[in-house]
Amino acid sequence: MALIEYNFLPGIDKQDTTAGAENRWIDSDNVRFRYGLPEKVGGWSSLISDTIVGVARKQHGFVDLDGNRYVAIGTDKFLLLYFEGQLHDITPLKSTLSSSTIATVNNNPICTITTSTSHNLEPGDIVLFDSVTLPGGTGFSASDFEDKLFQVTSVPTPTTFTITQSSNAGATVSTGGSIAVKPYEKVGPAAQSYGYGFGISQWNGLVPGAATSNLDGALLNDTNGTGGSGTSITLDATTNFSSSGRILVENELISYTGVSSPNLTTITRGADGTSTAAHSDGTAVVDATNFSDWGEAVLASEVTLEPGLWSLDNFGQVLIATVANGKTFTWNAGAATPLTTRASLTTSGFATGNNPTASRLTLVSPTTRHLCHFGTETTIGDTTTQDDMFIRFSDQEDINDYTATAINSSGDFRLQDGTKIVGAIKAKETILVFTDNALYTMKFVGSPFTFGFEQVGTNCGLIGKNAVVEVDGAAFWLSPNGFFMFDGTVKSLPCSVEDFVYDNFDTTKGQQVAAGINNLFTEVIWYYPSQGSNFNDKYVVFNYSEPMRGGVWYTGTEARTSWIDAIVYPKPYGTKYDSTANGTFPAVVGQDGLGQTKFFEHEVGTDQVNEDGSTTIVTSFIKSYDIDLEQRQRNRQGQQVGLKLAGEVFLAVRRFVPDFKTLDGNAKISMAVKRYPQQSDTTTTLSPFTINSSTDKKDTRARGRFINFKIENDSSGESWRFGTFRLDVQPDGRR
Repeated sequence: MALIEYNFLPGIDKQDTTAGAENRWIDSDNVRFRYGLPEKVGGWSSLISDTIVGVARKQHGFVDLDGNRYVAIGTDKFLLLYFEGQLHDITPLKSTLSSSTIATVNNNPICTITTSTSHNLEPGDIVLFDSVTLPGGTGFSASDFEDKLFQVTSVPTPTTFTITQSSNAGATVSTGGSIAVKPYEKVGPAAQSYGYGFGISQWNGLVPGAATSNLDGALLNDTNGTGGSGTSITLDATTNFSSSGRILVENELISYTGVSSPNLTTITRGADGTSTAAHSDGTAVVDATNFSDWGEAVLASEVTLEPGLWSLDNFGQVLIATVANGKTFTWNAGAATPLTTRASLTTSGFATGNNPTASRLTLVSPTTRHLCHFGTETTIGDTTTQDDMFIRFSDQEDINDYTATAINSSGDFRLQDGTKIVGAIKAKETILVFTDNALYTMKFVGSPFTFGFEQVGTNCGLIGKNAVVEVDGAAFWLSPNGFFMFDGTVKSLPCSVEDFVYDNFDTTKGQQVAAGINNLFTEVIWYYPSQGSNFNDKYVVFNYSEPMRGGVWYTGTEARTSWIDAIVYPKPYGTKYDSTANGTFPAVVGQDGLGQTKFFEHEVGTDQVNEDGSTTIVTSFIKSYDIDLEQRQRNRQGQQVGLKLAGEVFLAVRRFVPDFKTLDGNAKISMAVKRYPQQSDTTTTLSPFTINSSTDKKDTRARGRFINFKIENDSSGESWRFGTFRLDVQPDGRR
């Protein structure tokens, strides 16, 4: 029988069965599609000889006025700069704990540090020692501590903490010496988790989707209602509020027994131990009926311990770095000695001392240059007033002025749909603001409002701060319930691997998702943690240049925790985390469980080149659907051709002709058969077949109702791009 040509549609199809995914590929790893054809991805090479301590979750590239190129890297412990092949530690420091003393125990590496005041440290925090004078007889020298970083091992009391030296002490010394302890700014845990706890800060027991409104009239600081009299409170609307319960107005809980729209009736001020306070007209009101109060234990699923995250942006040549739910720091590339200067609140000319002290994230508005804080404080400097839905922005061109006046453009706004702002990203002349349920646009409109806000989507919330990217004015993101894009309107993205991704995705760790763009190959990539994994170990790709059948999708297992596209540098950069090893930069004495991050340049060569120069093979594969003679094949013009035999007979394959567009080294092709779709594959006896650039054909003996084939490589220096596949196939009976 003549050879039959099989032309496969681009992308991976995991929504159908292995037999139902007609003319499709059904599985792959380290494979992409370009011009409709599958090929092995490019290799990657370490950029530095060190490995980074901790897990890197954010990269940001920028250029200073002299054309110097930087990449800022935010980890769960540090803020680093990559510049001209070297890493530099610019992590901000807290206030120095002066005149601290040290105690040692003979033949033990544990050292106890006593501070003159409360240190507010926790196990795992990083501290820098300076101006070290040791008492005699410890067996250590001052150089064992001076200008070195240590991980806090334990915290016995508010004024003591322990560290672990790299060797044992030579004697027991009860106390003595003097050490200046410089704590590093705390970022957060390495992984997202849930646990038992208590409502903290902005009343974290509020249930998702709680009804919201605003006061219609001011509340005075007394026991009565609106305007200082009566027993009811008037809202803009009472839609979806509980028939009786309580509301949260800033930090005051107010109970009520009835609803008579737009009023809440028979109110009691200062409920559940909160304090009455004055509230201005228009203040946000939240239904707190199902709220877990201070001192009330909440369920494990209701307390989210988010991982340590950074917001990184630039104001000209000034790096702006915000710790998630923390402070905002700046670092000026134009300083006299920038690489030996740390990010701080007091950077000359770019101080942030008047900024909010607790914000979920920040960014600089495009074109207008306002510094915007999202999920921030209603009262600047008071972290207890952090409101996860509140937005505050600075005056134009002044990142330290947040006091609204008649002659500036600073201001604030509170979003309504959702329980928290999850992320924000710049698009064309607008900022897209994502809550856990909705999408808003934030556009500059000028005086007197500065920014206008419009809700453009609902039930399309963002799953994690770094789970969204923007390409040519269009945003692509991962939500708890699917893939979405925004190009003026919100659209759900049809995805041929959606069930596979979400069935394997640990959505409770959504803040660890790292989205990226690889414009070299028109790819949007999401790296995510699978079920049972604490860190990212899978990826899914949407190729936006080939929107055939809703776009081209493919999946894989190579893990990255952060990504930056080829903008500042000519190739993409990615970071890979290993929780079982220790990093080398910054050097941390006695580190335990911090893990290491490798920093790679992508699309380089064919393999992984490690920091020590060794090579790790990058393997790849792609697998076809189950071919039978019942199905008609499609040619390149989309026309149906070939046999249609109702699936009653076996097929026999005598030979095949591989077609590779490019092939460096060898590739392997395996063939497998089965009688029924639900059966496991049985690899044919002659498989795998080694294919090189001179291979014309391969003879084989394969028989079954269904046949599939798999293309792969497993040696270094190999790269391939597949074309078509021709089989010498014919009917071979019914038994």
